[in-house]
Amino acid sequence: MNRRGLLRLAVSLVSAAAVSPRLTHASAAALIVRHIPSSGEELPIIGLGTSGPFEVGDSRAARAPLAEVLEGFFAAGARLIDTSPMYSSAERVLGELLTDPMRQRAFLATKVWTRGERAGIEQMTHSAQLLRRAHLDLIQVHNLLDLDTQLKTLYSWKEAGRVRYVGVTHYTVSAQADLVRALERNRLDFVQLNYSPVTRAAEQRLLPLAAERGVAVLVNRPFEDGELFAAVRGKPLPAVAAEVDAASWGQLALKFIASHPSVTCIIPATGKLTHLEDNLAGGRGRLPDARQREAIARAFA
Repeated sequence: MNRRGLLRLAVSLVSAAAVSPRLTHASAAALIVRHIPSSGEELPIIGLGTSGPFEVGDSRAARAPLAEVLEGFFAAGARLIDTSPMYSSAERVLGELLTDPMRQRAFLATKVWTRGERAGIEQMTHSAQLLRRAHLDLIQVHNLLDLDTQLKTLYSWKEAGRVRYVGVTHYTVSAQADLVRALERNRLDFVQLNYSPVTRAAEQRLLPLAAERGVAVLVNRPFEDGELFAAVRGKPLPAVAAEVDAASWGQLALKFIASHPSVTCIIPATGKLTHLEDNLAGGRGRLPDARQREAIARAFA
């Protein structure tokens, strides 16, 4: 079954009064949670990215599906939303669509993506204004740009209570050696990296190092920007899918990623409620063991 053909699952009711009175159905199972190593705080394994789908204008037609996605996301008990000033209008759109109850429950992660101390401070301050939060949960140095300068500011902000966690990001395999060096040399709470059943380079050094250093891991590009689905289009799900409660190729990919013990949260971007529901289902039920992981990787190859 492909993602478009997936029957819409019932949206779970988790503190529905704090989100929307229209959400009335309970989910079959709660999302798997992981702990942030530096604090012990729990995060549901499935988060939400905003690159692409949330880069829209002021049109009501363009924003309505995003509001549905946010409503379903929080109703299911999910929390972490990842954005960036690099994603054109995404921070502003997200900030305007979040209701106050959603904003209180959200774990908001954004990034700093500029050079220079003053420019970094101005950009992060502006991000907080756009997201309508005086204190952000996580700020990451986007693609390691001007790393030392921005980390200096972030450490100061963390000490002052302006941000709770500090991290770094990249989205390519070629930059993973740089992420390794950043983890080895700095005190970090989070690292964001690319990882999927067909891109497994992070397993060699980066994921083990994150566990060793007590750093939470956010996974971007879990579907290889859609290329993962193109590779399996028309193929039936392998037998291993039923063994791990996966009803779609998307769920199978997410369960592969979630089964790595170093992974804290996966952040697929979507602007469609049906895709969100499919993604959330990938964060429930059984996860693959070592044998099943290899079977999943072969199925996507």
